[in-house]
Amino acid sequence: MRQSTLTPPEQQGSVPPPPEAGSPLGNGLKQRHLSMIALGGVIGAGLFVGSGAGIAAAGPSIVLAYAASGLLVMFVMRMLGEMSAANPASGSFSVHADRAIGPWAGFTAGWMFWTLLCVGVAIEAIGAAHIVTGWLPGTPSWMWVLIFMAVFCGSNLAAVSHFGEFEFWFAALKIGAIALFLGLGVLAVTGVLPGTDSPGAANLLHGGGFLPNGVDGLLVGLLASVVAYGGLETVTIAAAESDDPVKGVARAVKTTMWRIAIVYVGSMLVIVTLLPWNDPAVAADGPYAATLDHLGIPHAGQIMNVVILVALLSAMNANIYGSSRMAYSLVARGQGPKALGKLSGRVPRRAVLASCGFGFVTVLLSYWYPETLFAWLLNMVGGVVLVVWGFIAVSQFALRRRIEREAPEQLVVRMWGFPYLTWVALAGVAGVLVLMALGEDTRVQVAFTGGLTVALAATGYLRQRRAAARA
Repeated sequence: MRQSTLTPPEQQGSVPPPPEAGSPLGNGLKQRHLSMIALGGVIGAGLFVGSGAGIAAAGPSIVLAYAASGLLVMFVMRMLGEMSAANPASGSFSVHADRAIGPWAGFTAGWMFWTLLCVGVAIEAIGAAHIVTGWLPGTPSWMWVLIFMAVFCGSNLAAVSHFGEFEFWFAALKIGAIALFLGLGVLAVTGVLPGTDSPGAANLLHGGGFLPNGVDGLLVGLLASVVAYGGLETVTIAAAESDDPVKGVARAVKTTMWRIAIVYVGSMLVIVTLLPWNDPAVAADGPYAATLDHLGIPHAGQIMNVVILVALLSAMNANIYGSSRMAYSLVARGQGPKALGKLSGRVPRRAVLASCGFGFVTVLLSYWYPETLFAWLLNMVGGVVLVVWGFIAVSQFALRRRIEREAPEQLVVRMWGFPYLTWVALAGVAGVLVLMALGEDTRVQVAFTGGLTVALAATGYLRQRRAAARA
């Protein structure tokens, strides 16, 4: 990675971390890896399964919910891409918050995201094990969790190219599946698919119209769609270990718009056009499996189980990678246990083991205390992505002027309509958090996430004060 030419923030009245440029991490990721990680990052189990709850709440207007939240995500990724292209770093938004706001902000955003990813590893391992035990009844679920954790922990302990290859093929399978689904769906919508008649707009206006549950239902769908977009940030972390970080980030971010439009909004439109939104199978079997069943595709449920298993394993792999690199970046900036900062073969293996270890602990908690401790962890990380997006927006607003003044050539990617759309994105993040706070089912997530944010921010601020006093 190249050394940033920006004026060190300590000369501008803040207390910055040392720049992460020149990191000894490897650079084994190729452009094809980054491209597929970026493409596959938007196709997860949340889309294949979780979107069913959104459709049940919002009806056909789920298309508007995904479009609105997708627009917010595009703004966030554009801002993150701008900063990451100017200053590639394995800590991504944590490093940018460090430079723009202060070490306490980088500490808070980084460790919040690390916690989110580690809990995510446990959730995905449990979900994958559930699918496999459905195919092989009688086999213990814990055995599959152990196998999956061991495989992906091992792949992340090896050279970074191994992670890249796993994600390349996982992403290829997911992209192939969604492309086939969309192709069949478009043929069915137009009445070209053998054995089908075009439904026209009948299902879009069925059972209460386009907005059957009113604005309240649309807002529930909006909250569900925001969760489904999580995971895109990993590509900016991975880009720091590529052979051309700036080019890799720029390409990945610049294609975000059409990926979101086609994969999310396009597939939601196909589903609610082909099926009545209140069909019980949409929520029970998942919208994709229900649609394939409707089209008469044999073994649709099992086909989707295979796709969902791939999505879960891909997310496990990516979350172990992302959490280990975030932990390493934090330690390299003096914001974590020094023991995790040791490299072996240009891989932060201790950080990988720590991240997997936390994943194992959360898996055990899910078995021992499914209604208490594990539920508490889930609630604690429920709004973390939104808090991280808030840090990204504030950091971009602060850093953009500095880059324009000191190193304009580093603005390979530019946020659209700056500063107005940055403010719009920040307002959007705040608006979603307010909606979560008002919602009966999501209010507890805001409370727990707020508590985690305050605790980490206070810890980070005290560490920053002590570091300033020692200096």
